[in-house]
Amino acid sequence: MSERPEWFAPKRYGCGAGLPITWQGWAITLFYVAVIGSVAWMLKPNPAAILAAVVPATLILLLVTARTTRGGWRWRWGEPD
Repeated sequence: MSERPEWFAPKRYGCGAGLPITWQGWAITLFYVAVIGSVAWMLKPNPAAILAAVVPATLILLLVTARTTRGGWRWRWGEPD
């Protein structure tokens, strides 16, 4: 087992993370969806402001997901880990 938390399962094919496998993973995913939904609802007349809020939130989610995926992000060809 690694020293880092493992909140997301790796994708079977390709690079990246699949579904969350712990409550922490689900919590961060639902929090991201809530933030994006709230920003879009509150700033709907201003697309530039929405973009300015969504890009940093997405980058943070990607960073957290990459650091907490079991086995890290690497290319996978479908073999079991």
